[in-house]
Amino acid sequence: MDQDPGSGHRNRLLNRAEPLKIAFFTETFLPKVDGIVTRLTKTVKHLVDAGDDVLVFCPEGAPSNYMGARVIGVPAMPLPLYPELKLALPRPAVSEAIDAFEPDLIHVVNPAVLGLGGIWLAKTKSIPLVASYHTHLPKYLEHYGMGMLEPLLWELLKAAHNQAVLNLCTSTAMVQELSDKGIQHTSLWQRGVDTELFRPELRQPTIRRRLLGEHDDRGALLLYVGRLSAEKQIERIRPVLEAIPEARFALVGDGPHRQQLEKFFEGTATTFVGYLAGEELAGAYASGDAFLFPSSTETLGLVLLEAMAAGCPVVGANRGGIPDIITDGVNGCLYEPDGDDGGAASLIEATRKLLGNDLERQALRKAARDEAERWGWAGATEQLRGYYRQVLGSELKAAA
Repeated sequence: MDQDPGSGHRNRLLNRAEPLKIAFFTETFLPKVDGIVTRLTKTVKHLVDAGDDVLVFCPEGAPSNYMGARVIGVPAMPLPLYPELKLALPRPAVSEAIDAFEPDLIHVVNPAVLGLGGIWLAKTKSIPLVASYHTHLPKYLEHYGMGMLEPLLWELLKAAHNQAVLNLCTSTAMVQELSDKGIQHTSLWQRGVDTELFRPELRQPTIRRRLLGEHDDRGALLLYVGRLSAEKQIERIRPVLEAIPEARFALVGDGPHRQQLEKFFEGTATTFVGYLAGEELAGAYASGDAFLFPSSTETLGLVLLEAMAAGCPVVGANRGGIPDIITDGVNGCLYEPDGDDGGAASLIEATRKLLGNDLERQALRKAARDEAERWGWAGATEQLRGYYRQVLGSELKAAA
């Protein structure tokens, strides 16, 4: 008779002091750099620090160990439209590794190909399943000319996520939207940001000069940090530069849309900086005068929290998870992304309002930092552990 891999462990799990054994399945992990990877690496670190045993399945290329968690890379191939994203196909070795690890639960992050393998293993081996939703894929489709596939994608997402005992979302807007689309058992997984790394004190002239590139420093330095891809709608920033000609603009990050953006921003005071990490990235946030984040497809927008922690005032779209973070006129400014001009006039107005006078900007900086300080990774991870125990408790009751 097949052994249930979790059965020998669950009776001790309602005790909050007992460590958990958690297997993650994720379509994206190190060495890739994005908001999902940041959330996942911080979560893994804090779970391990709490004494939990963590195993991560991800596309090949990651280190075999991260912060005390074992990482198993699965052979993968690049997605044709998005070569940065690799699709890993589950293999028998994955099932064998699950049997050897005997997890208390499986957590699937953004289920796609590898994630579907995690769902299947959870179901066939009777392991409690948690899923989390981080990338608003249906809204991405229109930016790649495939908007007609959105209803089909929602049906696929619903079929996958409804296998889970609990579906976690990173903003109240996404909790509501997924519920409206028929995805069940949704709850909010609170935001988190590293307020020790991202801090205003790292503002310095040498980093600011690097962000300015070949341009002078006679105006406000506008900043974007993140993936350079179509769904981020970075083109919306050019009208801001045309309306505020003394402004300078630095793009920190890389991605499949970079060449198109380099052409699009020709003739403007724009610098393509490339990837930054650690204190360099934190210093970049702190050295900017305003952080512009035009995307209207965000489930959370972790970079906004990082900018706020560094004391950089932010402008974001009044859509998705962003209004959870920005209180308009208090710790940043919101713009309306719709309309015939693609939100250009609203984004220009919000940027001008944010730049305002120095006194107002200093007040925004302080309020942004105060907001970020409310959301540390330790608290977000402890909330997650609470969710895990709720799931395991409900499974124990169901089995009784």
